[in-house]
Amino acid sequence: MLDPVIRTAVPADLPNLHPVIERAYRGDAARAGWTHEADLLDGERIDRAALAAIVADPAARLLVAVDGGVPIGCVQVSDHGGGTAYLGLLCIEPLRQAAGLGRRLIAAAETTARDTFGAHRIEMTVIENRTELIAYYERRGYARTGERRDFPIAVQPPLFMTVLAKPL
Repeated sequence: MLDPVIRTAVPADLPNLHPVIERAYRGDAARAGWTHEADLLDGERIDRAALAAIVADPAARLLVAVDGGVPIGCVQVSDHGGGTAYLGLLCIEPLRQAAGLGRRLIAAAETTARDTFGAHRIEMTVIENRTELIAYYERRGYARTGERRDFPIAVQPPLFMTVLAKPL
């Protein structure tokens, strides 16, 4: 098997990529991997229209990992201005996790942030309960900023996001 190719997503990727994202984050299928939110949240992680908006946005790139023409993961990088980019929506097909593809997608996002958006800093938010995921990002050079943000949707009990950042 060849290494998956990482490239910028196009609209034609979205019908096959969307189910990967949902399997990676939510529902019973997500529990096959280690990075899921299935124990904290249910429902759809992101809808197809929101994915299409990311692909169409000139201040964002959705990078997709493709193996044999099939999407198996992705990461979003967005220009937040002032030299800061944002990394989000990192996911890998649950049964393909823990094989180094996440590390490759993060590196591709950081390169895109620096080379495409001129960023010198990249940040992300992680649900603060996800200590093992925060530790994963810390091993990749991200550090807690001390900032805490509200979760973007109201849930009970409330969730909060830890902000991590890394100089590029």
